[in-house]
Amino acid sequence: MAETKQADTAVADKGADKGAERKAAKLAKEIKAFSARHGGAEGQIAHIGQAGTRIVLVGTDGGWGDLVAPTYAVAEAAAEKAGLTLHEEFDGDFAAKVVTGPYEWTRMAGIQLGGPANA
Repeated sequence: MAETKQADTAVADKGADKGAERKAAKLAKEIKAFSARHGGAEGQIAHIGQAGTRIVLVGTDGGWGDLVAPTYAVAEAAAEKAGLTLHEEFDGDFAAKVVTGPYEWTRMAGIQLGGPANA
């Protein structure tokens, strides 16, 4: 009985591994596409609780975006597959590379300060 249980667990683990590999490959493809659109990219990975792990991307042109991976390990695998340079922290030097425009300023502060609402 114990052997059957171990075999069932091994099959479930292999299925989970395949799913994680597919998710990492899909995220790597999205990271590469972002990088191609923005002349290159750098990133930072941060655990965001039960929702998973956030991969913040900053392009060479200052464009930015993010992706969410189910686990930190999947996020790391995706970044590695994509050849993404990772930063330990989203510190001042890295944050200074982000270019924001009117949309971001309205969205981040305008609503709270009585600015125009976003449609």
